[in-house]
Amino acid sequence: MKKFRHFVVTMKIMTAVVTIENKNLDELVVVGEEVLPMYGTNIYIEVGEQIKLKDLLYGLILRSGNDAAVTIATYVSGSEEKFVELMNEKAKKIGMKNTVFNNSHGLDEKTQNYSTALDMAKLMSYANTLSEFVEISGTNKWSVTTNKKTYTWYNRNRFLNEYSYATGGKTGYTPKAGKTLVSTASKDNLNLVAVSLNDSNHYENQKKLFDKIFSKYKSILLIDKNNIKFENLYCDDLYVNYSFRYPLKEDEIEKVAIHVDFYDLNDIKDLKVGEIYVIFDNNEIFREYIYKKEKIKNKEKDSLFIKIINFFNSLFS
Repeated sequence: MKKFRHFVVTMKIMTAVVTIENKNLDELVVVGEEVLPMYGTNIYIEVGEQIKLKDLLYGLILRSGNDAAVTIATYVSGSEEKFVELMNEKAKKIGMKNTVFNNSHGLDEKTQNYSTALDMAKLMSYANTLSEFVEISGTNKWSVTTNKKTYTWYNRNRFLNEYSYATGGKTGYTPKAGKTLVSTASKDNLNLVAVSLNDSNHYENQKKLFDKIFSKYKSILLIDKNNIKFENLYCDDLYVNYSFRYPLKEDEIEKVAIHVDFYDLNDIKDLKVGEIYVIFDNNEIFREYIYKKEKIKNKEKDSLFIKIINFFNSLFS
């Protein structure tokens, strides 16, 4: 089935992701002439201005600064064209199968960016695995002083002030794309992403959608890495690296089964001794290795043993 693709301007999320993963955000950037043609929403940085990369990201996400986007792209990759290549490469890696990026800022008169609501949800979900992005997109106000100006930016995302469960997001608008909104909300460890494309009433519609999901689903802790039991099989020596939560309705909990498979414990070549996995409604939804803790050697005994060996060696040397 052919996916419906739409103009998108909230792709500045990807601009932030590529930047966070490729550069030190404390690096100082000198603004170049790439900002001169920029129009629409800007943070009004000037040629020759010195500003940290992290501060440019705040201007990008909070104020949707197009001038911030091209400055970032040019600094990270040397040109916007090369930066866009990184954007499209990342899109493929995280499963955005119906997305094409053509610029770093979202203006669509000359070059256009296409995506789907599903792909943008994948992008936002991935972005929220990056602590730097979570911090920036959830910030209401940011102030910075450069060698030329002092700025104070307020987040355009009204959700942060109007919806008690909102945690972050990105707004966008162009005449071709219409009003777009990618947002995140969290309640009782249930973390959600909502995407609206070309929706003039996106805040109200997303609030209704979030409330509907929060009322029906709960985030259930199915595997707790800090309190995991393996039916008395040397529990103190075994562990997993990750806990696992999954959104479930109340009547769906009985459809969950947790299985443990141990390898042959007499033939373990590394610390992996088995696997734990979760089945929901006959589908596997999670799998993780079970590890055996490394034994701590008694250094005093080892040292004494070495001394004894050295003593006997000296007798026969």
